[in-house]
Amino acid sequence: MKTRVAFVTGAGQGIGEAIALRLARDGFAVAVADFNPETARQMAEKIIQSGGKAVALKVDVSQRDQVMHAVEEARQALGGFDVIVNNAGIAPSTPIAEITEAVVDKVYNVNVKGVIWGMQAAIKAFATEGHGGKIINACSQAGHVGNPELAIYSSSKFAVRGLTQTAARDLASAGITVNAFCPGIVRTPMWEEIDRQISEAAGKPAGYGTEEFAKRITLGRLSEPEDVAACVAYLAGPDSDYMTGQALLIDGGMVFN
Repeated sequence: MKTRVAFVTGAGQGIGEAIALRLARDGFAVAVADFNPETARQMAEKIIQSGGKAVALKVDVSQRDQVMHAVEEARQALGGFDVIVNNAGIAPSTPIAEITEAVVDKVYNVNVKGVIWGMQAAIKAFATEGHGGKIINACSQAGHVGNPELAIYSSSKFAVRGLTQTAARDLASAGITVNAFCPGIVRTPMWEEIDRQISEAAGKPAGYGTEEFAKRITLGRLSEPEDVAACVAYLAGPDSDYMTGQALLIDGGMVFN
């Protein structure tokens, strides 16, 4: 049986790292794509040392040409293309009165354009391979409910949810499903930075932001990256074949729809 191939952006740390490791464990050959080539290399080596197949790729997801090239390189190196996980993202704290053009451009270039370029690259790769596939986008509970101090991040994730729904309708006839995963508060370097910014803006010590957000988690604990990776594994596998256009909340019960 042919090995399935998954391409994961932002796979050098945090949620992306957990996703790459989980998909490798599930039998995927994994293209570990990251802005930081060293962390990508380390992750790919970790997968290979565990008996899996992987390739490391440096990519700035805000740059369309880089994404298109990286996906094609992965397809050729790993012998196919079946799943893309558009996971890369950034989340600066952005009080409304302090938002600048620079921060809007930076966040939207990565969080929104990066998803668009990833979907376009995947569509091309699926067509080259002569079959459909799965597109999985990183959304957030903040893409369902606006989060305080995170106006630009939240709005970028609302955009991802809209893109996911539209692409699902547009691509169904090609055998491509498009879904999103929506984490809550996850123990990652990115969340640590969000906590620092929110706590600092409130004039509180580090950890304040986490405590405030954690009050909203029904299950009473922060998420681990592996919790999110399990959701992505479902979306990448055959059990989700009849699902498309959905943005699955994997947030411990922060948002109820």
